[in-house]
Amino acid sequence: MTNEPQRSLRIGLMNIGSNTLRVEDYLDEEGNIALPAGTTLTSYLESNIAALGDEVSYRFLDYTQDRDGTAIEITWSQLGSRLRAVGARLQQISTPGDRVAVLAPQGIDYVVAFFAAVAAGNIAVPLFAPELPGHTERLDAVLTDAEPTVVLTTTAAAESVQKFLRTRPRHQRPRVVAVDAIPDTVGELFTPAEAAVDDVAYLQYTSGSTRTPAGVEITHRGVCTNVLQMIMSVGLDRNIRSVSWLPLYHDMGLLMIMFPALCGGQITLMSPLAFVRRPGRWIAELGEQGKYGPTFAAAPNFAFELAATRGLPASGQHLDLSNVAGLINGSEPVSMASIDKFTAAFAPYGLPATAVKPSYGMAEATLFVSTVGPEAAPSAVHLDRDELGAGHAVRVAPDSPNAVAQVSCGAVARSQWAVIVDPETDAELPDGRVGEIWLQGDNIGRGYWRRPEESELTFGNKLQSRLAAGSHAEGTAYGETWLRTGDLGVYLDGQLYITGRIKDLVIVDGRNHYPQDIEATVAAASDAIRTGYVAAFSVPAQDSAGEQLVIIAERAAGAGKADPEPVLAAVRAAVSRTHAVPVADVRLVAAGTIPRTTSGKLARRACRADYLAGRI
Repeated sequence: MTNEPQRSLRIGLMNIGSNTLRVEDYLDEEGNIALPAGTTLTSYLESNIAALGDEVSYRFLDYTQDRDGTAIEITWSQLGSRLRAVGARLQQISTPGDRVAVLAPQGIDYVVAFFAAVAAGNIAVPLFAPELPGHTERLDAVLTDAEPTVVLTTTAAAESVQKFLRTRPRHQRPRVVAVDAIPDTVGELFTPAEAAVDDVAYLQYTSGSTRTPAGVEITHRGVCTNVLQMIMSVGLDRNIRSVSWLPLYHDMGLLMIMFPALCGGQITLMSPLAFVRRPGRWIAELGEQGKYGPTFAAAPNFAFELAATRGLPASGQHLDLSNVAGLINGSEPVSMASIDKFTAAFAPYGLPATAVKPSYGMAEATLFVSTVGPEAAPSAVHLDRDELGAGHAVRVAPDSPNAVAQVSCGAVARSQWAVIVDPETDAELPDGRVGEIWLQGDNIGRGYWRRPEESELTFGNKLQSRLAAGSHAEGTAYGETWLRTGDLGVYLDGQLYITGRIKDLVIVDGRNHYPQDIEATVAAASDAIRTGYVAAFSVPAQDSAGEQLVIIAERAAGAGKADPEPVLAAVRAAVSRTHAVPVADVRLVAAGTIPRTTSGKLARRACRADYLAGRI
C-alpha cells in the first residue's frame, strides 16, 4: 500500500523548544499523521527561539558584491526580535485576515516578512519584487486577485515597488512597509495572534503554466502536515542542513524554509540568479554544509541538467558530496537522462547513487505528494509509446524502437492518497491504466481564493466507484471530496508514474501524444537545438476539422548562425520516425523566445497563443 509506514527512515528526534518531540508523537495508533492540538505554522517559532537562541537559523549567500558570496546570517534570537517588530507594525496598520504581500528580493528579510505576516494573524501572499523580468503582468494580476492591504519589501527594493504600485488604480494601492527599516523596539507592542489550525496561513499562487494564476488557500494544518510528510518520506531530521536557491514565492522554495520553522535546524539560501549564472555555487555549498552532517536540497529537473553541464568544480578544487542525503527532483517532468548525467558527473566527488529523488508535487497539495524511498536509487521503466497514448502501460525492452522511458516518482506520502481516475466516468482505474491523478489528505489546499466555482471543479470531486481490490483509496471515507490534478499518471508495482497533463496532450488523427516526449525527440535531433527549450503543441488544422502539430525550438548556444534548413529537416524526420506524426510547422527561434512561468516551467499554452497571434 502507498501509505504504509516506511521502515528505513533515518528520522531522529526533533528538538521543539525545551521538549524533545518525536515524529511518533505526530502519529495516531494507526500510524496516520495527527497534529497535536494548537499546532500552527508559527506555534513552535517562539519555543525554537528560546531553545536555540544564538544558533543560526537562516543563512543567505549574497553574490552581488563578491563572486564567492558573502554569508548573511540570522540567529534564532535575532529572528524572534525581527518577527516581533515586523509583526507589531503589521498589527498597527492591518486587521487579522488581511492579505499581506511580500514583494522583496530573495534573502533573510523575505523570510522575516513571510513569517511575521503569519504570526501577526494576516494571510501572507509570497510574491516577488517587480524587477523580475517578464512577469509584471502576472504580479499585477495576483495583486488584483489577492487585494493585499500591505506590501512588505526592503529599503533597497522600495522605490521599484512604489513605482510599480503607482501604475495601479489609487484604490488598489496597498501600504508599503520596508521590513529592514523597522527598529526592534517596535516588537514590544507585538501580541501573538490566536490562529486556529484550519485558518488560512498563506495564499500560494500557481505558476500559471496552464491558466491565469490562482491563489491556493493553504491552512496551518495543510502546511504542517505536508512538512511532516516530506520529513517522513525523505528521511530527514533536524540535524540535516538544507541548501536552496529556489525562489521563495514558489511552492517548492517556500516549503524549504518551513522545515527550520517547525523543527529547528538550519538552511542556507541563495538567489535563483546566483545559481543560474554559476550552478557550481549550489553544488559547492552542499559540499560545504556536508562538513557538519547530512545535507538536503530540492530543485526542478532542469537544474540537475544545468549543474551537470556547468557546475563541476575547477581543477584542483576540493568537493566532497558524500554527505548529500537527498536531492528532490520535481516541479517539472523528471528525465532519467538528466538524473544519470548529474549522478555520473558528481559520482567522482562522492555523490551517492541514491541521492537524487524523483518526486511529484503541486501547489494545490501545498507541495509534496510522492517520492522514492530514502535508500532507493532513481529508476525508470520503458513503455510502448502507442499503448501509452491509448491509456495502457505496456512494458517493452529499453532498446525497442517504440520504447519511451518513464521515471518512477515513488510512493505517495503517509496520510495522503492518490488514485488514478477515468476523467470521463470519475471511476478509479486499476494499476497499469493511465488516467487522471486525484489526491486527498490534510495537506490539500482548502480551495482557490475567492473562486468558488473553480474551487468546486478542482477540489470538490467525488469518486463514482473505487476498485473492489487493490484500491489506492483504501483508508479514505466514501463520499469525501478529492483534488482533480489535471495530471495523467499510472501505478506500476505500487510506484506512481507521471505521464503528462491532460490539457497539454497533442491529439493528431485521433491519437494521443505526450508533448514532453516529442520535445525530447526534437532536442536530440540536432546539436543546434537547446535542450529543455522546446515546445510542442497542436493547433487547428487549416484544411480539416482536426489538429496539427507545431514545434518551437530555441537555438543552442553557438548555433545562432547555423543554417536552419538541415536542422528543421532533422527535426521533421526524427518526429516522423519516432512518433509517426507529421509536423505541420517547426520554428527555430532565438534563446529566450519560448515563454516560461515564474518557476521556470515551459508555458506551452502561452507559447501556443503567441504562435497563433503571429508573435513567433
